[in-house]
Amino acid sequence: MINNIDISDARFDLKNGAGSDAVHKDPQYAYAVTHLRDEQGLSGTGLAFTLGEGNDLVCRAAKFYADTLRGQDIESVMHGFGDTFRKLSNEQQFRWLGPHKGVVHLGLAAVTNACYDLWAKKRGVPLWKLLISLSPEAIVNTLDLSYLEDVLTREEAIAMLTETADTAASRMAILEKGYPGYDTSVGWFNYDDEKVRENCKRALDQGFGAMKLKVGSADPQRDIRRANIVRDTVGDNVKVMLDANQQWNLPQAISICNELKAMHPYWVEEPTHPDDVQAHVTLARAVAPVKLALGEHVPNRIIFKNYLQSACAGFMQVDAVRVGGVSEFITISLLCKKFGVPVVPHVGDMGQLHQHLVLFNHIAMGHEALFLEHIPHLKEHFLHPVKIENGVYVTPQEPGSSCDLINHV
Repeated sequence: MINNIDISDARFDLKNGAGSDAVHKDPQYAYAVTHLRDEQGLSGTGLAFTLGEGNDLVCRAAKFYADTLRGQDIESVMHGFGDTFRKLSNEQQFRWLGPHKGVVHLGLAAVTNACYDLWAKKRGVPLWKLLISLSPEAIVNTLDLSYLEDVLTREEAIAMLTETADTAASRMAILEKGYPGYDTSVGWFNYDDEKVRENCKRALDQGFGAMKLKVGSADPQRDIRRANIVRDTVGDNVKVMLDANQQWNLPQAISICNELKAMHPYWVEEPTHPDDVQAHVTLARAVAPVKLALGEHVPNRIIFKNYLQSACAGFMQVDAVRVGGVSEFITISLLCKKFGVPVVPHVGDMGQLHQHLVLFNHIAMGHEALFLEHIPHLKEHFLHPVKIENGVYVTPQEPGSSCDLINHV
């Protein structure tokens, strides 16, 4: 039984321009950390990611949700977690504050992720191994598919997972090879040109075949210059992604993306306001063949459904510490699989949790093992930090979801 609940507010200052983007010039990474402890002494850790102020509000929301699980057995909770998730996400006291977005949904994410971590620890296996061992029915039992019935029913979700299960063995080799990573830290916004050059060379030396640059400057020519610096440094065979952090209006995005075509970006990420689906439709048509990547600030499965229906996104960047947690991440991954759009998560968790989820997506769902964002700046704070060798995530073997923080265990 879950007999002890602890919520902590963990904040970490970054140094020397790390983590900076067009919005966050001096960022502080923060987690609302949920611990669910059972009578055997096992502790499930769940994270929701914020950027400092307001993290305490997410912690308060997480406490509200976590208290509803006190006295329950984790196996019983997870057997029908989809119903639990639906009930909590529609809780009358909090629904007006969302629904299914903002502080309250982040709080639910922290609790949801703690449940999955405790479940895997209870079974003594890493989360990826637990997830790929579950039957299609058991997986779907953990999902809330409400408001998706027009595009994805329970029966269809089970059928999709059943079909891909027949070929799962052919994708198990990823466990030995490791999941490819990309370096998202070569071009933080505050880095000068020489620092960007040095970081690109370092990333190549470390085996990365893809990397990302922050754009969205007040002066578009700065973005264009820096993008060409990256391309000239790494050559034509390396994938280079650009991330504008929502800084352009639609006319600006059309103009700048068309100017950037010459350096062949693999994608342009968050080019304009994340709630404006129609603007992304217009933009995608205007800048083709450049592809758009979306999802860091898309808060729930419903808006992801709308983006998928609009066919404007080339890549979806759902983040399990930003939406409602692992359960909603899997739901959105199923939607993306149906619509034929790759999932390349944003990693507010620094890749700790997502290294498990992309393995599940690839093995059990048949998603392409494209690559996973790698952000190294909080490694020293995790009990079992991700391991990267030659640009590849080494498959984690410790029980759980790799989210335990040192001094927050």
